[in-house]
Amino acid sequence: MSDLFAAPQGLRTDLAAQACVLHGFALPFADALLAGIAAITAVSPFRHLITPGGHTMQVAMSNCGPLGWVSDRRGYRYSACDPLTEQAWPPFPESFLTLAHAAAAEAGFDGHVPDACLINRYAPGTRLSLHQDRDEDDRVAPIVSASLGLPATFLFGGLARGDKTVRVPLVHGDVVVWGGADRMRFHGVLPIRPGRHPVLGEQRLNLTFRKVR
Repeated sequence: MSDLFAAPQGLRTDLAAQACVLHGFALPFADALLAGIAAITAVSPFRHLITPGGHTMQVAMSNCGPLGWVSDRRGYRYSACDPLTEQAWPPFPESFLTLAHAAAAEAGFDGHVPDACLINRYAPGTRLSLHQDRDEDDRVAPIVSASLGLPATFLFGGLARGDKTVRVPLVHGDVVVWGGADRMRFHGVLPIRPGRHPVLGEQRLNLTFRKVR
């Protein structure tokens, strides 16, 4: 069955000097990525984290790899252990590392090896506020962000919160990569519109690969 939510492969949209969308780049990996997500979240389930200010995040999340991003009353940080299980986060599936390395290289960042992958689950109506990824020691290595499931509108801004943002439509299989001089740009996701993806149903899954240290 053809996926009307998927983008054609091989197209690229440049967002800035060192930022781009690789349309459909994750499609060849999609089945393996979904199997990996299922295996990871069977061990480290999706959860809604609490912000330092006491608010519950709209987006549910988990992690895999040597480090995982966590948040609670003590602040935002990376941890080698899942606070729910008190065990190490599940390791990267091979398909995750292959995708991250290949997408980074396609965007001009050869040799990228992430040490964290955030797995976010968006239900219709959920959003991600405009923010910078500031909790990493490495603020030059690229961020590789793969979209699966329902379409989303990605907001990509400047180096200051008040800078103009562009709205970037993302569909199943799209990968956004930004790093280098553009690594600290503000970004976010507008509320997910209601819909049903033929494989994932009423949700969007996002894999965000980062180099923390």
